[in-house]
Amino acid sequence: MPRKKTKSLQREPNPDRLYSSVLVQRLIHKSMKDGKKSSAEKAVYMAMEFAAEKAKSKNPLEVLEAAFDNVLPAFEVKGRRVGGSNLQVPYPVQGHRRTHLAMMWFVSSARSKKGMPYWKRLGTEIVDAYNESGSAVKKKEEVHKMAEANRAFAHFAR
Repeated sequence: MPRKKTKSLQREPNPDRLYSSVLVQRLIHKSMKDGKKSSAEKAVYMAMEFAAEKAKSKNPLEVLEAAFDNVLPAFEVKGRRVGGSNLQVPYPVQGHRRTHLAMMWFVSSARSKKGMPYWKRLGTEIVDAYNESGSAVKKKEEVHKMAEANRAFAHFAR
């Protein structure tokens, strides 16, 4: 089995039942803990409704997609051993990796907040990303800054 998933090994999840969106289904899968898909599904739907209400929008899917676009990374840094030292080499992020990173940043930033239910934390994070603030957007900017700072090593990219 190859180390990287080739196109033939990647599976596209089925769209979710409420919005018929693959993006929502992926967020449900990333939010799921201990195989409890129904509770993750409920939490994501409640978070989307909460986010749409806070953003004063009628369509929760549009709010999620706009927030998600604000979190998608363009570059990331990877460690590469060159001549005895490890360099942080910037690489462009493509395909499924972009969506995976953005989802993980959403979920991890929502889980790191405390004091309210998960759906509310996730909804707040979606609203913050929609308004281009919040810890998921901060994480993206941090990764972009690292890539920009190490631009001198870009010629080491394969």
